[in-house]
Amino acid sequence: MKLELERMKIIEFGKKLVDTGLTKGTGGNLSIYNPEKDLMAISPSGIPYYDIRLEDIVIMNLDGEIVEGQRKPSSEYEMHKIFYEKRDDIFSVVHCHSIYSTTISILREDLPASHYMIALAGKNVRCADYATYGSKELAENAFAAMKDRYAVILANHGLLTGADCIENAFNTAEELEYVAETYYRARSIGEPVILPDKEMEKMKKKFKSYGQAR
Repeated sequence: MKLELERMKIIEFGKKLVDTGLTKGTGGNLSIYNPEKDLMAISPSGIPYYDIRLEDIVIMNLDGEIVEGQRKPSSEYEMHKIFYEKRDDIFSVVHCHSIYSTTISILREDLPASHYMIALAGKNVRCADYATYGSKELAENAFAAMKDRYAVILANHGLLTGADCIENAFNTAEELEYVAETYYRARSIGEPVILPDKEMEKMKKKFKSYGQAR
């Protein structure tokens, strides 16, 4: 079985998507890229996360071909593989339909630096131009809007994050949902004060040494 460890992690974090409320039903998708094998493990299409087994995870190459697996891959596989093709700092992608990030996406607005934790993604989180789900156009729009960032809001759709590992991609999604919720709540009672770019540059530098050494 190819990429067994990656399969296990996709199952683990798929369940976490549901447990933390970052997605509903079978919405969202996850992938991990193994650069040594030049292969991507991605969640299957339309299977509840708690029902996914190791053999259900689909292994693909970056030409979009299935290398191992009998299931259909996530309909958003184009949106995953484009980051592995074009960025050398992203090895995992998490896409979710979290409530507050999706609410911002329906406004088609960027998520500004209302809280310093947004620095996990960059100075802000841009909203990509709308495109139909599962389309190559959506993949290209997401990639363009995530330039110099580690997250992007997908217009009328949800949130996508990328990182060096699935743990960090998931954490970024979770933290950004918190930022989106607090921003939404602040806007409901007043005008949020946004942190300046200078402060966010400072936060980005501080975050490089945040957490435990690995």
